[in-house]
Amino acid sequence: MLYDRAKIFVKAGNGGDGSASFRREKFIPFGGPDGGDGGRGGSVYLIVDTGLNTLLPFKYKQHFKGESGGAGHKRQMHGAAGDDLYIKVPPGTVFYTEPDPEHPEDPVRQGDLTEPGQSIMVARAGRGGLGNTHFKTSSHQAPKMAQKGEPGEERWIRLELKLIADIGLVGYPNAGKSTLLAAVTSATPKIANYPFTTLEPNLGVVTLDDEFSFAMADIPGLIEGASQGVGLGHEFLRHIERTRMLVHIIDGSGQEGRDPISDFEQINKELVDYEAALAEKLQLVVINKSDMPETQENLPRLLVYFKKLGIETHVISAAGRIGTKELMSKVAARLKELPPVGPLIPDALSEGIPVLTPGTIDQDAFTVIQEGPDEYRVRGKRIERVVAMTDMNSEEALRRLQLTLEKMGISRALERAGVKADDVVHFGRQELTWQNEEIIRYTNKKRT
Repeated sequence: MLYDRAKIFVKAGNGGDGSASFRREKFIPFGGPDGGDGGRGGSVYLIVDTGLNTLLPFKYKQHFKGESGGAGHKRQMHGAAGDDLYIKVPPGTVFYTEPDPEHPEDPVRQGDLTEPGQSIMVARAGRGGLGNTHFKTSSHQAPKMAQKGEPGEERWIRLELKLIADIGLVGYPNAGKSTLLAAVTSATPKIANYPFTTLEPNLGVVTLDDEFSFAMADIPGLIEGASQGVGLGHEFLRHIERTRMLVHIIDGSGQEGRDPISDFEQINKELVDYEAALAEKLQLVVINKSDMPETQENLPRLLVYFKKLGIETHVISAAGRIGTKELMSKVAARLKELPPVGPLIPDALSEGIPVLTPGTIDQDAFTVIQEGPDEYRVRGKRIERVVAMTDMNSEEALRRLQLTLEKMGISRALERAGVKADDVVHFGRQELTWQNEEIIRYTNKKRT
C-alpha cells in the first residue's frame, strides 16, 4: 500500500539554562559573577531524500524531538549546543502546519519539497539562557539570577506525497493503463479484468536511449464523481498535479456497454472539477485494444471525434505491444518541448535554508483574554518567551519579570480586564498567581 499521507509532531530542543555562579578563588574574596550561558537547542528540519518514495516510515514513528542544549557552567563556560534533527522525506512532499491551539489566529503555511537535498526548518530551537554575568550593573554587582533556556518550538505537521512523474496515465478502470505501464517500463503493476485492480499509483521509468528517459505514473481508475469522493480515483487525483503531460487511455472496444467518447468526456470533467489547471495540461489520447474487432468497428468515429477537437490521437494494443514503441517516441518528443514543472507552491521556499514561520508577528504585541471567573490568559510572542525563560525560584528573576510586565503595559491591561489578587494568569504553559501589592507568584504548575 502506498502511504502518501502522514501527520507528525516535531519539537525542537530547548535551550540550556544559564549559570548563576560566582568566582571563587584564593586571595580573590569578591570575584563577582562568572556564570556561563546555556547552549542553544537543536532545530528540526525536513530534508529531501531521493532514496525514499513513500511516507511509510511515519506510520511507525510520529514524534520527533531535537536535542536540548547543555547548561552553562562556572568560569563563564557556555553549555554545548544540541544537535539539529533532520527528518528525511521523499521528493514531492507537500507539508503544512496545523493551527496552534494556543494561537488560533496564526495562519496555516504550506511548503513544497521537490529538489534532492532541499530542506526547511520546521521547528526553531530554543536559545540558551543567559548567565548571571549579563545582569551585572554598576549598582547591582552580584546578581544571583540567570535565565532558563528558551523552550524549542513545537507543532503538528501534515505531510502529503504527490508523485513526481513526467507523464500521468489517466482513464477509466480496465482501459489498459497498467498494461501499458508494464509494456514500456520495468514496473510490475497488478493486472486483471475487474474494476479497481489498481489500488495505488504505480510509477515506472521509460528509457528510450542512453540520453533520455522519463517517469510515467499509472493513476488508479477514475469514475464519475471521483472529484467529489466517489470510488478510488479521488484518493490519487493530487498525484496528477505535478505531471507535465497527460496520456489519456480509452478502451476503444467499448466493453461492458460503455461508450469510449462518453468515458473520455467524463474523465476530463472529473479532472477539471478537481483542479481547473489540469485542463490546461497537454493531453494525448491513446485508443487502446486495437487488436479487438469491437475497437476496429468503433475506430472511424473515434478518430473523427478527436480530429474535430484537435487532439493528437494514437492507436495501440498495450497487451499485444502494438504501437507502444512509436507512442513512447512521440511522448518523448512532446516532453522535450515542455518546460519543467516547478513547485506547487512557488513562493513558499526562499533561497538558502528557509524557516517555517506562522506569519509576520509583532514580537511585543499581546492580548489579554478572560478564560473564567478567576482565570486570565496573556498571549504574545515576546512575553511568553520571557516568562518561560524566567527562573521562578529566584526573587531577583521575579522582580525583573514584574518590571517587564509593567514596561510592556501588561499589568495595566490585566487590571483593566478585572484581574484580582490570587487570580490565575496563564502565559503559554506557565501559570502564575497574581498579587496586586507585590510581585506575581509562581504556582509551580505547567499546562500540558
